[in-house]
Amino acid sequence: MTIYRATVLDTPESPFVGATLRADDDAGILVQDGVVRARGAIAEVARAHPHEQVVDLRGGLLLPGFVDTHVHYPQVRIIGGIGMPLLEWLERCALPEEAALADAHYAHTVAAEFVSGLVAAGTTSALVFGSHFAGAVDSLFAESTRVGLRVTTGLVVSDRVLRQDLLSTPSRAYEEGRALAERWHGHGRTRYAVTPRFSLSASEPMLESCAGLAKDVEGTWFTSHVNENRDEVAEVVRLFEGSPDYIDTYDRFGLVGPRSVFAHNVHVLDRELGLLAAQEAWVAHCPTSNSALGSGLFPMRRHIEAGVRVALGSDVGAGTGLSLLKEGLQAYFLQQLLQEEGLPLTSAHLLYLATRAGADALGLQDVGDLSVGRQFDAVWVCPPRGSTLEAALAHADGADDALSKVFALGGVADTAGVWVGGTRLLG
Repeated sequence: MTIYRATVLDTPESPFVGATLRADDDAGILVQDGVVRARGAIAEVARAHPHEQVVDLRGGLLLPGFVDTHVHYPQVRIIGGIGMPLLEWLERCALPEEAALADAHYAHTVAAEFVSGLVAAGTTSALVFGSHFAGAVDSLFAESTRVGLRVTTGLVVSDRVLRQDLLSTPSRAYEEGRALAERWHGHGRTRYAVTPRFSLSASEPMLESCAGLAKDVEGTWFTSHVNENRDEVAEVVRLFEGSPDYIDTYDRFGLVGPRSVFAHNVHVLDRELGLLAAQEAWVAHCPTSNSALGSGLFPMRRHIEAGVRVALGSDVGAGTGLSLLKEGLQAYFLQQLLQEEGLPLTSAHLLYLATRAGADALGLQDVGDLSVGRQFDAVWVCPPRGSTLEAALAHADGADDALSKVFALGGVADTAGVWVGGTRLLG
C-alpha cells in the first residue's frame, strides 16, 4: 500500500446540476492494488496506516487522470496546419498523413509518439479515432497496452468522397473490424469502437455494416463526427435523401445510443438535440479545433438545457495539442464569447468535463474521480520552480482559484506525475 500526500481536487458529481468542486488540502490517499482504499486528512490516514510508504506530492495539485473523448491518432504529426476550413484542411493536411499509415513501420512510430504524448498531457483514458488501416490500428492497440493506458479505438471506415487509398467496402470493413475486435475488445484496458469517419464519407451500406458490427460484438462503442462545418452539414443532408438532419443519418441505422459519442456538433438543430438526449448519447466538445478551423462556437447552453451530455476532446490535428487543460480553457473562452447565449463555466465545470464526464461517456465507472473504490488514475500538476504557474498557485485564493490558474497557465511542462491503476507512467 502507498499513501499519496497532496492537495486533491475532483468533481465526483456534475457542476451542471449544482455540485461543487471537492477539495481536500493536505490530504492522504491510500492506494492498494491500484485502487483508492481511503481518503482523508493526511494525519488520520497516516495514523491508521503507520507502516505504509508516504509519497509527498505537495507543491501542486493532484487531479483525476484526464479522459479525452475525441482524438485522432494519425494526426499527431500535422498539428498546426492553420488557415483552412474543415474540408480543405482534410484534403491538404489530414488525409495525406493518414494515408501514410498504410506503412507498418510508419504507423508503429506514430503510435508510439501518440501514446507518449497522451501520457505527457496527463490523459489516462481516451476514445481514439483510429486509422483506415487495420495494421495501424493493431499498432495503436499494442502500444496502448504496452504503456498501460485505457484506450477505446477502432478501424476508421469510409467508402466514398475521400482519396481512393482510404476507402474500403462494407464487407471488408466489417471483416477487418470484427477481427480487430476479437483480438482487442475487452482485453486488458482496451475496447473496440465502431468508427465510420462521418456519414459524408460513409454510404448507407457502409453505415449498415457498422450497425451490424456494433450488434455482433457486444459492448462496443460507437463514434463519429457530426455537424462540424456548415458546408459538410449541407452535403450530408443532400446525400441522404429523406434525412431531415445529420444525426438522422446515424439514427436510421440504430447508431445513436448510450455508447455513442459524436464529435463537434456545432451546427445542431433542436430536433437533433432532443434525439441525442432521448437516446442518452454523448457529444465530444473540441474547442481548439472548432476555433482553428473556423467551424463555429459550440452551443453548450443549448446542449445542457436539452439534457445532452457533453465531455471534452482534443481532436489533435486541427487542434493545438493533446492537453485537456488547453481544451478546458478554450471551452471557457468560447462560452464567454457567446455572451448571453453562452454558458458561464467555472474551474469545476472544466475539471468535470475533462474527467468525470469523459469517464461516464466511455462507461468507465471505476475512474474519473479520486473517491474510495475508484482506480487510482491520477495526474499531478506541479509547475517547475520559477514558473509563472508556480507563483500564481502560491498566491491562489482557495481551491477554485488554484484550479482556475492551472487551466489558465498549465500545460504538458507542468505534468509531474501520471498514474493508471496505481502504476506510475510518468514522473
